[in-house]
Amino acid sequence: MDAKEVERCFTRSDGAYLFARWGRPIAPIVFGVEDATLSVVKGAFEAVCQMAGHQMAETDPELGSNVMVFFFREWSELLSVPDLDRLIDGLAPLVARLSEAQANQYRVFRFDEAGAIKACFVFLRMDAVLSDIPAETLALSQVVQSMVLWSDTAFTDRSPLGALEDGRVVLRPDIGALLRAAYDPVMPVMASDPSHALRLAARLQISLGS
Repeated sequence: MDAKEVERCFTRSDGAYLFARWGRPIAPIVFGVEDATLSVVKGAFEAVCQMAGHQMAETDPELGSNVMVFFFREWSELLSVPDLDRLIDGLAPLVARLSEAQANQYRVFRFDEAGAIKACFVFLRMDAVLSDIPAETLALSQVVQSMVLWSDTAFTDRSPLGALEDGRVVLRPDIGALLRAAYDPVMPVMASDPSHALRLAARLQISLGS
């Protein structure tokens, strides 16, 4: 992955470069699943955070839980979640738009004064497509996409995950290296200048041993 490829990961469809990472430990909570799936999702967060060099916590002092993952069957179910409309501005029109588009996933990020991620809301409508994906694969994919503010087109052509010969699904090495570079303490928590991609690429090459 060279600098141009890194830049594409954070260049949005409107042409703007925008990167952000978490500025605080991640404290996730999961709704709508059984305990077995809950442990899978939290295990994915633990694995990716450890790989990236970021921290997790039981609670966030400001928000309690700063990552909320919702599993449900219909978008309309979100309208009955207590106080969710206080956390998500324009929840009703968002639900209407996602229902009309027949979307099966959506993420909402909130940012602190420095531009770092301070909260993430992950919505997964378990349609036939998502229901066919193994829980471990779905969880890992969603966690990776919640770790930084990727471009809205970053994974349209290729998944951040890859398969081993034994069939296990794992994080692609280049994406893992990119996350480690992004969470290097010397790197900014937010960037809107494409030159940031050059700095990421340099650290990524070191991480990959090139």
